[in-house]
Amino acid sequence: MRTTFILSEVAQNLRRNLFMVVSVVLVTFISLVFVGSSALIQLQIGKAKGDWYDKVQVAVWLCPDNEITASCPTGEGASDADVDKLKDIISSELGDDVKDIRVISKAESFEEFKKRYDKGVYEGQTLTEDDMQISMRLSLANPENYQVVADILTNRQGVQTVSDERQLFQSIFDTLNQLTIVAICLAVLMLISALLLIATTIRLSAASRWRETEIMRLVGASNWFIQLPFILEGVIAAVIGALMASGFIQFIVYTFVDGWIAKNNKFMEFVTTSDSILMFPLLIGVAVLIAAASSIITLRRYLKV
Repeated sequence: MRTTFILSEVAQNLRRNLFMVVSVVLVTFISLVFVGSSALIQLQIGKAKGDWYDKVQVAVWLCPDNEITASCPTGEGASDADVDKLKDIISSELGDDVKDIRVISKAESFEEFKKRYDKGVYEGQTLTEDDMQISMRLSLANPENYQVVADILTNRQGVQTVSDERQLFQSIFDTLNQLTIVAICLAVLMLISALLLIATTIRLSAASRWRETEIMRLVGASNWFIQLPFILEGVIAAVIGALMASGFIQFIVYTFVDGWIAKNNKFMEFVTTSDSILMFPLLIGVAVLIAAASSIITLRRYLKV
């Protein structure tokens, strides 16, 4: 009987305040989209770093043909003797920092090049194996010690450049982190808006039913029994917004990330629809928390129970 009465009261309140309820749903939806997006961006950063960030190596590019510099004075490509000499230097001076050395031949470089550029065409020119250069890939015991390796190998005979491949992707991580901060700030602002809107909705609902509330108090109804229909009103509206936000995020991940970005970029692991499903309990939990907290605080102040 009590359950039926409470549910009927909730239904009546939702109908009476339909436009305010719709506003709560929309504001909650927008705010939780930002919350879910922030979580997924951080999850994407974690996937990217876990997949290859700490495995990326230091690339030592050896002298190519027909280039004369201080470290490539002859204009000839690096020889086997140059490679052996560099290996000795790495072993003697960087033995504790470099745990593995891999020499990439011209043939291997060309195979990698063809995977990146269809048929070996780059900027309108078709390159061949002879256009490639030998390189060395160094796996570091501590990836943060790149500068030590670079200082020792830069300008060595036969070395053109030394590059830390992680730096190629650092700007991506920086951008993603900045997007996360922006999304969190917007989410906080929208959540505050949702809190205030829920409080206003509950206040108007309570004001419109003050006579019924007084009667319930006079007949001995408990405080929670009086407050529960109002609390459920805010929670239901917020949960609807959370479900919409969860569905929207899953649609975006399925359509654009799984269906487009991941298919066209095989070098990195991306968030999946399975990851977006994990947003459901998170967003619903946040929605219930802010709605319940806002409703309880408002009711204690305006119902005086």
